[in-house]
Amino acid sequence: MTSYHTLQLDNLNIFYREAGDPQRPTMLLFHGFPSASHMFRDLMPLLSQHFHLIAPDFPGFGQSSLPSHTEFAYTFDHLSTVMTDFIQRLSLTKFHLYVFDYGAPIGFRIATAHPNWIAGIISQNGNIYQAGLGAKWAARQDFWDHPTPAKRDSYRTAFAPDTIKGQYLTGTPANSVSPDGYTLDIAYTYRPHYA
Repeated sequence: MTSYHTLQLDNLNIFYREAGDPQRPTMLLFHGFPSASHMFRDLMPLLSQHFHLIAPDFPGFGQSSLPSHTEFAYTFDHLSTVMTDFIQRLSLTKFHLYVFDYGAPIGFRIATAHPNWIAGIISQNGNIYQAGLGAKWAARQDFWDHPTPAKRDSYRTAFAPDTIKGQYLTGTPANSVSPDGYTLDIAYTYRPHYA
C-alpha cells in the first residue's frame, strides 16, 4: 500500500509517497519535468515487494510548496540542497537512487556529495554530462546565463498543454498512453498567480 505524507523543511512543505517495508532496502525516486511523484504511482506497487520506496515532489512541483521564483532559487544546486535536507530528516543513510530526467542533475549532485549514501543508481533519461544535453540546450543555457523577461516569456511554451502531451505521446503507439499522467501534469503547471 502506498501512503502519502508531507514533511516540513523550514518554510517548505515537501510532499512524498511511501510504499514497502522499511526493513527492506530503500529506493528514493526522483521525478522528471514537468511531472511529480505521481509518475511513479504504477511503479511503486510493483517494486514495493522488494524495496522500501520514497518518492518526493520537488519544491514547485506536484503537491509540494510552490515558492515564488523571486524568493526561491529554482536551481539544481538549491533543489539538491533541499532534497539533501529531506533525506537527512528521514534519516536515510543508505539507499538506491532512481532518477528520471530533471531528477538526474539533482540526484547526481547528492550522490557526488554523499557517495556513502548510495547503494546503486538507476537512471532513466538522465544526462550525466553536459555533452549529452544536445544543441537545443545551448539556447536554454543562454537564458540561464543572461535571463530577460522576453526570454522568460519564450519558454512558457514548455508548459503548454500540447508540449506536455507531446512528451507522453511522441513515439508511442496510438491509444497506448493513459491521459491521466499528462492531464495531471497540465493541471500542476497551471499556476496563473506565478506568471
